[in-house]
Amino acid sequence: MKIKYFGHSCFLIDDELLIDPFISGNPKCPFEPNEIKCKIICVTHDHPDHLGDAFEIAKNNDATIVAIHEIAQEALKRGIKAEGMNIGGEISSGGWKIKMVLALHSSNLGHPAGFVLDKNGKRIYHAGDTGLFGDMRIIGEEGLDLALLPIGDRYTMGTKDAVKATELLNPNMVIPMHYGTFPVINPSPEEFKKVFESKFKEKIVKVMKIGEEIEF
Repeated sequence: MKIKYFGHSCFLIDDELLIDPFISGNPKCPFEPNEIKCKIICVTHDHPDHLGDAFEIAKNNDATIVAIHEIAQEALKRGIKAEGMNIGGEISSGGWKIKMVLALHSSNLGHPAGFVLDKNGKRIYHAGDTGLFGDMRIIGEEGLDLALLPIGDRYTMGTKDAVKATELLNPNMVIPMHYGTFPVINPSPEEFKKVFESKFKEKIVKVMKIGEEIEF
């Protein structure tokens, strides 16, 4: 399975599922919305640095927005295909099983969320914007190949809590996100990597560069 990083909290998985496409407003992202091809766009919440260019990219690609009910309804009003859901629910779309899980944050439309994404037995958790919460242990109980975790602090978990989240989730691999985009969320991902590797000897942490694509 391939994953490409577009900065902040935006990832493209297997050239088809895009998450939180904050592209045109991201000062660190060198890409344009019209360069991105996808079939599904998962949106964790409607803050501009997560909803971002989702509607434009969906229109360009005839893609389906998957999001909390209220965001999905907004997409439908704009003539965009959408699958609305809510926390605890699961849908199937384009060969993916997509489960919406809790995130501790704020939003304007509906509740913020995270996603567990399952394709061909590979399971990925995108935490969205969230603080640490104990039920992360439940999210990880069925096994996770990869967890995408915010480390930016101030608006989300910082390094210490992201390391604790890894302990609860027990994924095989972690990629940090939601850092370095703005001065107020500027922790060192290398420091996170250092703390992570001192605690977890059997797990992989990967600090991705914007535009980088890896297989896992």
